Amino acid sequence: MKKIFLVEPAICLSAFAMTLITPLTTQYVYRRIWQETGNYSIALDSNISECEKNKSSPIFAFQEEVQKKVSLFNLQMDISGLIPGLVSTFILLSHSDHLGRKFPLILTSASALVTSAWLCLLSYFAFPFQFLIVSTFIGALFGNSTTFLGASFAYIVDQCKEEKQRTIRIAITDFLLGIVTGLTGLSSGYFIRELGFVWSFFIVTMALTVNLIYILFFLGDSMEESLSQTVSISCSEGFKNLFYRTYMLFKNAAGGQRSLLCLLLFTMITYFFVILGISPIFILYELNSPLCWNEVLIGYGSALSSISFLSSFLGIWGFSYCMEDIYMAFIGIVTTMAGMAMTAFARTTLMMLLGTLFACIAFLETLGGVTAVSTFNGIYSATVAWYPGFTFLLSAGLLLIPVISLCVVKCRSWNKRSNALLIQEESNEDASDQ
Repeated sequence: MKKIFLVEPAICLSAFAMTLITPLTTQYVYRRIWQETGNYSIALDSNISECEKNKSSPIFAFQEEVQKKVSLFNLQMDISGLIPGLVSTFILLSHSDHLGRKFPLILTSASALVTSAWLCLLSYFAFPFQFLIVSTFIGALFGNSTTFLGASFAYIVDQCKEEKQRTIRIAITDFLLGIVTGLTGLSSGYFIRELGFVWSFFIVTMALTVNLIYILFFLGDSMEESLSQTVSISCSEGFKNLFYRTYMLFKNAAGGQRSLLCLLLFTMITYFFVILGISPIFILYELNSPLCWNEVLIGYGSALSSISFLSSFLGIWGFSYCMEDIYMAFIGIVTTMAGMAMTAFARTTLMMLLGTLFACIAFLETLGGVTAVSTFNGIYSATVAWYPGFTFLLSAGLLLIPVISLCVVKCRSWNKRSNALLIQEESNEDASDQ
């Protein structure tokens, strides 16, 4: 059978499944905890969120307790998948250079398929939802969505020999991700309302099944190394090569370049820590008072956040002709800060949608970031009772750190440029005197 060397269908199917399963799982856990915490019933077919805005009502205190329990449960799930997810991602992606890109794609797809099938069974038979912690731990041992995307983009890089071709194909893939996640997020609320959780999880399972079949039997391997070459490279040699390349990157750089590289890495890590950490909090915040969103409005918010893929593609393409990269980074961070601040004080649906739009303009990655997610879940559970918007104000404040770092980078570039001009002027003066 002739193989297909297009990983984009697998990326789109995986994006559909992951985008749909995230709000499904969060809202399923929310409803289960709501039902098991007290005697207040929840209407599964209701068109409005089970939410109380009157602070004097006993239901208001009850829903605050539910919010705290859901956030803490999410924290436990995130921690259970933290270490195995980091280790498996590191091992699978580093060895994909020798074992081929299909190996991590197959492993992570199979793990996601088993996890979604388990969610389908758990929701159908109403098993204790605490089993999700165990399934998260086991699934993370075989990779996660970050592993899948990393291997997928590495597959694309292998296929593209020219840099321009590579850039265009990655940009197109990013654009496709935006369309798929946007449409999936838009329809996620209707999946829950019309089909319920069991059938929605079943649809995710079917999508992941098709994805695994495509990768196993139709997708060709982008690596050119033979099997004998793959076997000859041991695990220890693979780790040594990976660390050696990283070490040489810093060793060969000059003193100023090395510090600049560290500063840029610190800026990127700080930014993504805030962005990835705050992302899952949006659903809990939207379910809580005063917004009291239902599943359809949550889907709209999820779809609006997917505009980041389109805005980043168009923004970089447009601004690249009139400004430097660092100024584009400033714009992205400032709009994100504005969106977080608007979200913290949002009291109406329109205000929340605008905050989501601004906050997501600079989102470059919305999957992964387990450490950040765990941290922000813990903060939200501790502050939800006295001010639910505190987490968003904190994230806006933390984004000042990458702003300051970028200012330092820009000042250093100005100093370097001015020094170069002074040296050139001095050399010109010496030449004219002679």
